[in-house]
Amino acid sequence: MNTTAVLTALLAVPFTAIGAAKLAAVPSMRARAAHVGLGVDAYRAIGALELAGAAGLVAGAAVPLLRILAALGLLLLLVGAVVAHLRVKDGPKEMAPALVLGALAAALLVLSVLNY
Repeated sequence: MNTTAVLTALLAVPFTAIGAAKLAAVPSMRARAAHVGLGVDAYRAIGALELAGAAGLVAGAAVPLLRILAALGLLLLLVGAVVAHLRVKDGPKEMAPALVLGALAAALLVLSVLNY
């Protein structure tokens, strides 16, 4: 398995789970939304974008441009997540998932562009 495929899996799996939970507005996701000052509808929209991003990463195996666009979109969502955490003065522990996934998305984006 190559690095691009590994990074794709490391991103697609959590974004599928997290996006579905946000879209379903499970209680823990509603609490997280409220914590950063977002309504449930906004969090559901983010969940839908995360699911679309995960699908784009997977479809990128057949259409590499989709993987590039999906990685870029997810990276932008993660930058927004870090900003939201900073606004409410969260610490590194609360930001860690967004930072780690952001680093993975950035790495996948760079590799995908270089291999395009």
